[in-house]
Amino acid sequence: MHPENVALRRAYERALPLIWFVAVSQGVYLPRFPVWLVADEPCELQFAVAVDGAQRLVSTGRIAGDEQRRYVERLTRLRLHQPVFRARVLQAYERQCAMCRLRHVSLLDAAHILPDAHPQGRPVVPNGLSLCKIHHAAYDADLLGVRPDLVVDVRRDVLDEIDGPMLRHGLQEMAGIRLQLPRQREARPDRAALAERYEVFRMSA
Repeated sequence: MHPENVALRRAYERALPLIWFVAVSQGVYLPRFPVWLVADEPCELQFAVAVDGAQRLVSTGRIAGDEQRRYVERLTRLRLHQPVFRARVLQAYERQCAMCRLRHVSLLDAAHILPDAHPQGRPVVPNGLSLCKIHHAAYDADLLGVRPDLVVDVRRDVLDEIDGPMLRHGLQEMAGIRLQLPRQREARPDRAALAERYEVFRMSA
C-alpha cells in the first residue's frame, strides 16, 4: 500500500465525501464538492472518482452498456468539465466578454466554438469564447457569428430588424467589431474551429 493512499483508502471504505481541487491554471484551482471515491485501483495507484451522487449508483469493475456509458460521460461533462472549462476560459479572457467587454462575471459564460456533440468539441480554452449571456445565446442561435479573422458578423435579417435598445446596442452594433483576445497566444481561438463554426452561421443566414 502506497503511504500517500492510506487516507484516501479509508475515505473510500467509509464512503466519505471529499473535496477535489481541480487545477484551472498554475496556482488556481476550482473546488468540487462533494465527490466520492467509487473504486480502488491499487495496481495503478489511483482511485475512480464520482463527481455526482448519481454516478455512485453506476457499477464499477465491469464494462458498462452503451446507454449507461453515455449517461456517465454526459453527467461528467456537466458536473466537472463545464465548470472547469468556464473557469479556464474566463481567466484567459480576463473575465470579460470578448465582444462587448462586459466584466460582470455572474453574467459571463464560456461558449463552445464547436459544440459538445461535435467530435472536436472539446472543453479546452482554444475551443471557447468568453461571452456574456446575451452574446452566448446569440452565438449559439446563429444570430451572430465570428469569422476566422476574429471579426463579428450579424445575420442580415437581424440587422434589418427595428426593435428596442437591446437589439440595437446588444446585437446590431456588434457587426464588424474584432474580438478581444487572451494575452497568451496558446489560449486564443482555434482558427480552424472558427472557420468550421462560421460556415454553420453563414448557411443559416
